[in-house]
Amino acid sequence: MFRWIFFFLFIAVVEVYAFQAFKTVTKTKWILMAYQVISLAAVLYIFYQFSQFDRRVGQNSRTLFTLGLLLLLFIPKLLLTGFMLMEDVYRVFSGFISYFMGDNQNRDFLPERRRFVSQVALVVAAIPFTSLLYGMTKGKYNFRVLKQTLFFEDLPDDFDGFTITQISDVHSGSFDDPEKIEYAVHLINQHKTDMMVFTGDIVNTHATEMHPWIDTFNKIENHEYGKYAVLGNHDYGEYIDWPSQQAKDENFEAIKALYGQIGFDLLLNQHTKIKKGNSEIALVGVENWGKNFKQAGDLAKASEGLSAQDFKILMSHDPSHWEYEVKNHEKHFQLTLSGHTHGLQFGIEIPGLVRWSPVQYVYKQWAGLYENVGRYIYVNRGLGFHAYPGRVGIWPEITVFELKKREKVA
Repeated sequence: MFRWIFFFLFIAVVEVYAFQAFKTVTKTKWILMAYQVISLAAVLYIFYQFSQFDRRVGQNSRTLFTLGLLLLLFIPKLLLTGFMLMEDVYRVFSGFISYFMGDNQNRDFLPERRRFVSQVALVVAAIPFTSLLYGMTKGKYNFRVLKQTLFFEDLPDDFDGFTITQISDVHSGSFDDPEKIEYAVHLINQHKTDMMVFTGDIVNTHATEMHPWIDTFNKIENHEYGKYAVLGNHDYGEYIDWPSQQAKDENFEAIKALYGQIGFDLLLNQHTKIKKGNSEIALVGVENWGKNFKQAGDLAKASEGLSAQDFKILMSHDPSHWEYEVKNHEKHFQLTLSGHTHGLQFGIEIPGLVRWSPVQYVYKQWAGLYENVGRYIYVNRGLGFHAYPGRVGIWPEITVFELKKREKVA
């Protein structure tokens, strides 16, 4: 109860301060009235939708829109509140100085709000507003193909120049634009790599979410050395209340079947040998293993019979698996391919200058390539989106790898 009271008080403070910024900039009554009506309607809508959330259904188009609206409105208002609070600290401090100096005889204790401060606050708040709005309308389908060349001393000779396409975190239940998804498949097919991998999260929760998109994903062309997949945390249906364990189990079996229905071989704590010429590498696939998430992955079982000398590519959905179990493993997994984080779908990436997202404070490996004593992990930013129905700065990704043989340094 106290948490709800605190929450409502917090929202009230934010709304009051945000309104003060507008009120300082303009005195036009109809503009101020329109702002209040729109804000009130948005708050009531958001509270109503959250109160109607059904744990038996989980995320759907309505909850996606509601969370997007919440972020779109309240992140800018939080910035406005910060500016207004700082100005109030200044006003109180200035009032005390004036009072003790005896300079307040003909004016109020608090100086009036400065129009300039409110104007600056509104300009600053417009940046996340427009960014989040772009992310919801355009950014979520702003697909990028990222190319990565990786060098290994122990790569078998016949695999020098071997190419792999990776996708991850499709979250098909969030899609709402068939034309954009067709374009993503077109980008995948353009690169005609030797092999393709899909590192989990084909849906948000229900197998039925993927049904409208099966024909589209079946347009991904066959790859000479196969198409392989592993499960992600969302593929287990852990985030809703099921009517029975049987219903949950049936959904899980249906989700596993989905990968086959779009032409991918699902590796469930197992490995397969990829043979080329006189050489071979091992492709290892584990079920989801994540710190603070489901830990169904069994690396020992998946790599049974493999040695440290075998060249291995591990597919493991959650990059925390690499941090806690893989990177120093005695069997020496040369390359791990993961996803899961989405880069939080929000951040700043300017190659060579800055790479930041709030998710980096939770995951050490959250997007792109990382290395530890010659062992690599690549974290794909994901093809789809979840929760927030957009992407800002961290764009949906298709990754194309080229494996190269590097001569041993004496």
